[in-house]
Amino acid sequence: MLKNKIDFALVFTVKDANPNGDPLNGNRPRENYEGYGEVSDVCLKRKIRNRLQDAGFSIFVQSDDRSDDGYKSLSERAAGAEELKTAGKDREAYARAACARWMDVRTFGQVFAFKSKDTKGVSVGVRGPVSIHSAVSLEPVNITSMQITKSVNSEPGERKSADTMGMKHTVDYGVYVTYGSINVQLAEKTGFSDDDAEAVKQALISLFENDSSSARPDGSMEVYKVIWWKHNCPGGQYSSAKVHRTLKVSKKREEPRTVQDYDIYVEPLEGLEAEIYDGV
Repeated sequence: MLKNKIDFALVFTVKDANPNGDPLNGNRPRENYEGYGEVSDVCLKRKIRNRLQDAGFSIFVQSDDRSDDGYKSLSERAAGAEELKTAGKDREAYARAACARWMDVRTFGQVFAFKSKDTKGVSVGVRGPVSIHSAVSLEPVNITSMQITKSVNSEPGERKSADTMGMKHTVDYGVYVTYGSINVQLAEKTGFSDDDAEAVKQALISLFENDSSSARPDGSMEVYKVIWWKHNCPGGQYSSAKVHRTLKVSKKREEPRTVQDYDIYVEPLEGLEAEIYDGV
C-alpha cells in the first residue's frame, strides 16, 4: 500500500502541434481568456491511461481505437468482469473488485452507473487517489491556422472538388506546466500501491510515446521535466499548494522561443527533497 503522500509536477513543450483541440471552437487548441494555452485534465488522464495500457496494465476507460479486450462500451466491459458479477449490488465489494481489476479505476476513480440488465442497474462511485490539474502554458500562445482542402468523397454519391475547405490549427510553441498529487487515505480505499505510483511516474516521464497523430506529429510534444515530491508521512509534511509553489519559472529573454529560454528550478523545502527526471 501507499504509505507516503506524493506531489508531482510535469513540464512539457509543444511545437507546431495541437495539444488539445476544443470541439466547441472549431477544434482550435484550447486557451483561456488571457490567451494562455490549456490542456485539460481529462486529456492528460487519457494519455496516462494509454501509457499504463502500453505497460501491460488493465484499463477500464479505453479509447475505441486502442481497445484490447473487444468490448465497445464501458457497460459491456463491466458486464464482462466475473468479479463484478460476483459482487452483485454490494457496493463496497463491487468497488474493491473494480479497483483490483483495473489500474485506472484504483488510480483516478470511476463512476459505475449503468442501466443495462447485464450490469443489474448498479450505481457505484469510486474516488481515486491521483488528481491532476489542467496544464497551462507559461506564456500566451500564438495559434496558426492553416486552410486545407479535401477532394476525397466520404460517402457514395458525394462529389468533393479540390476546393472543399477545412482548417488545421497548431500552437507555434509553448511550454506547459501541470501539477498533481496522490492521496494516501484514498489510496488505502482503492488499493493503490507504491508500485502503482511508480507506474504513474514512468507514464508521466514517457507521456507522449505512441501518442502521435496528424495534429501531434512525432517529436512535436516532449516531456521536459517531471518533478516528484515524496513526503515522509501519510498526510504530507506540507500542503500540496505550498509544494507546487516551489516550482519556479523565470524568463531569460523577453520572448522565449525554446524551453532553454526559461530558468526552471525548484526551491527547497526543509525535509522534503524533490526528485527531478528528464523526459524520455
